[in-house]
Amino acid sequence: MERKIKLLGEKTESVSTDVNESVIARGIKTNAPKVRKTILKNGLTVLTKEVKTAPVVTVQIWYGVGSYDEAEGENGIAHLLEHMLFGGTKERPIQFGHLFNALGSDINAFTTYNTTAYYNTVERNKLQALLTLEADRMQNALISPEKLEVEKQVVVSEIQGNENSPEYRLNRAVMQAAFPNSPYGLTVVGTENDIENFTVEQVERFYHKYYKPDNATLIIVGDFETESTLQDIKKIFGKIPKGNSSVAITQNSGSRPITTSNVKSPIILKEPGSLPILQAVYPLPNAKHPDVPALRLLDIILAFGRTARLYKPLVKSGMVSGISGIPANMKFQSWYTLRATAIRGQELTKINETIQQTIAKLITKGVTQEELKRAKKLVRANVFLGKRNISNQAQQLGYDTITTGNYKFTESLLRDIENVTASDIQRVAKIYLDPNKMTLGFFEPTQLDPKAITNNQPIDTTQTSSTNQQLNLNTPVDPDLVAKYLPPIPKPTKQAKQNSPEKIVLSNGLQVLLLPDSSTPTVSLSGHINAGDKFDTREKAGLAELTTVNMISGTKTKNTLNIDKILQEGSIGLSFASNLEGVRIRGIGLAEELPTMVEILADIIKNPTFPKKQLETSRQRQLDRLKAVMNDPIGLGERVFQQTIYPPNHPFSNLATPESISGIQRQDLLNFHQTHYRPDATVLTFVGDFELQQIERLLQEKLGNWNVTGKSPKLTVPEVPLAQKITRKNLDMLGITQSITYMGYIGIDRKDPRFYAAQVLNNILGGNTITSRLGSEIRNRQGLTYGIRSSLEGGKYAKPFMIAMQTNPENVRKAIDSTLKILQQVRDRGVTENEVQTAKQFLTSRYTINLANPDFLSNQILSNEVLGLSPAELEEYSEKIEAVTLTQVNQVAKELLHPDKVTIVTAGPPRNRAKN
Repeated sequence: MERKIKLLGEKTESVSTDVNESVIARGIKTNAPKVRKTILKNGLTVLTKEVKTAPVVTVQIWYGVGSYDEAEGENGIAHLLEHMLFGGTKERPIQFGHLFNALGSDINAFTTYNTTAYYNTVERNKLQALLTLEADRMQNALISPEKLEVEKQVVVSEIQGNENSPEYRLNRAVMQAAFPNSPYGLTVVGTENDIENFTVEQVERFYHKYYKPDNATLIIVGDFETESTLQDIKKIFGKIPKGNSSVAITQNSGSRPITTSNVKSPIILKEPGSLPILQAVYPLPNAKHPDVPALRLLDIILAFGRTARLYKPLVKSGMVSGISGIPANMKFQSWYTLRATAIRGQELTKINETIQQTIAKLITKGVTQEELKRAKKLVRANVFLGKRNISNQAQQLGYDTITTGNYKFTESLLRDIENVTASDIQRVAKIYLDPNKMTLGFFEPTQLDPKAITNNQPIDTTQTSSTNQQLNLNTPVDPDLVAKYLPPIPKPTKQAKQNSPEKIVLSNGLQVLLLPDSSTPTVSLSGHINAGDKFDTREKAGLAELTTVNMISGTKTKNTLNIDKILQEGSIGLSFASNLEGVRIRGIGLAEELPTMVEILADIIKNPTFPKKQLETSRQRQLDRLKAVMNDPIGLGERVFQQTIYPPNHPFSNLATPESISGIQRQDLLNFHQTHYRPDATVLTFVGDFELQQIERLLQEKLGNWNVTGKSPKLTVPEVPLAQKITRKNLDMLGITQSITYMGYIGIDRKDPRFYAAQVLNNILGGNTITSRLGSEIRNRQGLTYGIRSSLEGGKYAKPFMIAMQTNPENVRKAIDSTLKILQQVRDRGVTENEVQTAKQFLTSRYTINLANPDFLSNQILSNEVLGLSPAELEEYSEKIEAVTLTQVNQVAKELLHPDKVTIVTAGPPRNRAKN
């Protein structure tokens, strides 16, 4: 039902239909919040949706411009401009990151082929301040020669970082061939040559052409009052003049000719890399075409999950480690991508033949009603489950508006999906998955494996105790400037106290924490089993992970196909992953499927059988993943950093090697599971729409009979000493364009009384890649990196303090020296009171925002319990951060910052080849 309303002299419509209505029809009870659409006189489209489940609000502004709109020679200008819009305005000549940081905002931005979007999520009292800042940079962006040069360096670093990825290189080649005369055939980030030649005049011209209210959609979702907010929007945005109408005409005409590929033979890239990759691209019609619903279902049936048509002949057979289907629904032209990574020794031509045979069989014989029904349910559930936080809800509205011109598109799509028949699937497969229309690409790695890094092999190492390069570092941003340019913020209203979970302990020792939340008809599960990588021996390193990977390979009553069918038919997500401190369990599903989720979880953790055939397949995948890590500067650098920080007698230094993985037998998995997977070593957390008594009965029924013998294994973890001087390790890699550097040393555990002051210190030092001391100097002023961040996280055991950055090989030494000098500067001189207050505001605001996400909330409750923190920590964390003083932060800086004892690991191009 739709009713029209006139408000503030603007065009307004209020629509009660939302994606939730399609779910209601499937028996899920929910009240669909209304979306109100308002168009201001200057053409700005405003979408508002009140969601009062948490005291936070998201503000997003989507501009109808992307890389598709770039002229020849300007590839990447839309993405570069996105970077520039954080650099300040004529009225506020300050890095906007500092203003957003002062608001405690969860910020980001992205550019695609058809849109550029900026989004912020804040506490509700900061809504008007965000609106003011977005209106300012819509019309007053400061594009100076100095700022442009810095951002050009940053974007070039981003492009070169992408070049490290074989997947990126193959995708670029295939897309260029698939759409040879279309902007869709070019990369969104652009080319180095175009980026380096952009002028201020070019960027300003592009900015003034597209950044106008009549080419933008403002979206607000969260805890606010619609009427008063619309009045604020009219005052703030209404005075911005309407843009040139020709922009909208160009944007929506779709008249640009789009030609597709005539390439018949595969594109073959023989370049350095680790594993063979296949990519196939099929042209599709635009997002509004009536075949889109059937195509969406076709993707699910063909390539999603273990029940997909391609899974058994490709993944289960051991030909590939994974197969994915990626439908890209765009404004003018869409496409469907199939991508597969081959298992070592498998031929890409054979993999392609298998794909084509599978598609041909589907076209000839069609799909079953069971497949169709399961695919429809998955689409509905995935849309609904993906919108449980306000940011995702706003993004869906933005995507639908920009791509189709209809913010209700997803709702109509789900209705149309209900009418799709099996013959429709067969028909669209025949039309669009025609091999004659396909553009095919093979990535064939030419580089042999680098010398494996094992616990016993030496690594190229250079040690030094100091840095001699003289650098002039900027002082921190003036707090008076931030205060001057920050819009007024009303005092916050009192927030409701965060509810505490109820804890129950089953008779077998299994602990469960329960927090009912009926705001959405969903359930989030987080779990921990004290059975992680820390229990690996050096000879069997990788055993914990291989055990976890094979948990869903079959139980005493169900094979892997049965398990996956049950999960997919219930639209349940369930995964297991091993890390250093334990095994993490993740689950998500509709509330009505909670009994199925608990039943299948209980069966998997109690009764895995580890079938030998699946073990061999997963072993090969693990070997291939390890090979990929060894050829990736991010993975290799982090691996070597970890082995350097932890001494050989520490369990965290036992990392998997080809030899250790190859030596693991099925009995090892059975023994590991019997020893470490125990109810008294397990903690589960459920957050969602359930009755306490109902779930308690369910857990007792399904998990109360999980009994084991003996005692839970104990682990002795030795102290980790600090190095006595700077240690440098340089890892030369072929086929890499950017270097990845890790710097750090052992830090603190979560129960260390300095933890809260350390969190504040880390946020000031490198917690934000734009506004931190490291980001402001090394990224913003010197332009040496696309991104630099520091982390100081505490676990059950001490974890490293680590700084990570990506740089051009020629800038590695300068970036490292600048980083060391900043560490020394903060340690010797300390930080300012304003920096401490800003960091505390950011951390507490971000914590409030994150708690609005049920997955984060569930995981936070779990972590607090596993780490042995007080049940009140969920509520008291913010209070403890607020209590941190300047004196404490500066004392922690003296105690925890050791620029003279840091380990530095750089993985990238050979040093003697950097200039080439």
